[in-house]
Amino acid sequence: MFSDPALVSMLVFLLVFGAVLGISVLVFVWLFTDRRRTVARLRALSDDNAPVEQEKPAKIAAALPKAGNLIMPTKASQVSFWRQRLAQAGYYGPHALAIFLGVKLVLLLVLPLAGVLVPWTLGWLSPNQAMIGGMVATALGFFGPNYWLDWQGAQRLRRLRCALPDAMDMLVLCLEGGASLPAALQRVNDELPFVHPELAGEMNIVQRELDMGASPGEAFQRFAERTRLDDLRELAFVLLQSEKYGASVAKSIRLHADTWRLERQQRAEEQAQKASVKILFPMLLCIFPTIFLVTLGPAAVHLARLFSR
Repeated sequence: MFSDPALVSMLVFLLVFGAVLGISVLVFVWLFTDRRRTVARLRALSDDNAPVEQEKPAKIAAALPKAGNLIMPTKASQVSFWRQRLAQAGYYGPHALAIFLGVKLVLLLVLPLAGVLVPWTLGWLSPNQAMIGGMVATALGFFGPNYWLDWQGAQRLRRLRCALPDAMDMLVLCLEGGASLPAALQRVNDELPFVHPELAGEMNIVQRELDMGASPGEAFQRFAERTRLDDLRELAFVLLQSEKYGASVAKSIRLHADTWRLERQQRAEEQAQKASVKILFPMLLCIFPTIFLVTLGPAAVHLARLFSR
């Protein structure tokens, strides 16, 4: 059936083309997921009767904290460590740690059961394969949520770092316009949710701490501790010194905003320089083989026919 070289080369070309097309579609869907979520949220906001966010099933929401309490750490230092990691990823709920540990426990039980025990019972895996698969599934269920949490924290930190210069520019404009720092923060909090919702949530926490009597330097210092942003630590130190010695807060914030904007531009230029190197591997693995098949395929078929004679 596949003795004809022309048919074989055509099938190989179609398989490579289908694989490249499928990977391209997956990458396109992955890149535009956030845009679809944004459009869906805007449509939901335009409809007063539409819910902004779907609630989780009550049974699952109630069962996960109970399961997480079974493996809750007993030491206060461990609990504080996990709460800090969850806060860095943006999860401040009172049951966030219990839910995270509950998901971890469920994965530890479900992955070995569904991926190893059931295939071994049906005879699809040998005992040695089942043992190795069970260890891999257990390790994936134990360490997978940790890596996912670190990835979420790193992505959120990157978004906050990119959004800080814009927020500081708005804050400087309000301060130089004659507004006080609490009033300027309130104005920034009213505008930020449309552009940087995550930073708006953090700035809202800062605003609440100011309303409760904390100084701006202390509020920004807690902000830096929650997010572990070194730039914010420097800004909090400058604000504390400005409050102590009576220096201009607007000039200090403007200086930091200019520095952060320059760093953001430098990071963008760095990513642009890396793009030429990163695109080399997709070209070698996906584009060049297809070009070789199209250009050299007919010649190879012709040579094969000549040598077969």
